[in-house]
Amino acid sequence: MVLIYKIFRADEYAAFAAAGETQGAPIDLADGYVHLSTGDQVAVTASKYFMCEDGLKLLALDADTLGPALKWEVSRGGALFPHLYRPMRHDDVVWVHDLPFEDGRHRFDGLTL
Repeated sequence: MVLIYKIFRADEYAAFAAAGETQGAPIDLADGYVHLSTGDQVAVTASKYFMCEDGLKLLALDADTLGPALKWEVSRGGALFPHLYRPMRHDDVVWVHDLPFEDGRHRFDGLTL
């Protein structure tokens, strides 16, 4: 199992949980795919796009189950990032954890990424 990650604000996650699927956050809608991160990338994603935001949710997805809609594309710093070219579904999610913002950073403590 290869886990990849999505960060949602509380309202985005609530809408996803209620609907059972999502096209993603506003940035995802604008770009035409759901932005995801690897374990090595997700902390930088949190600090770059969610700095000082509390109440975030971190979702893990199994990349191996997403099929051909998952594409690995060059992005920030020339690294390959996972992008999902279909709605993200509740069934895609392996787990969800709170991602608190404390002492000037997002706390990934206790999570195996």
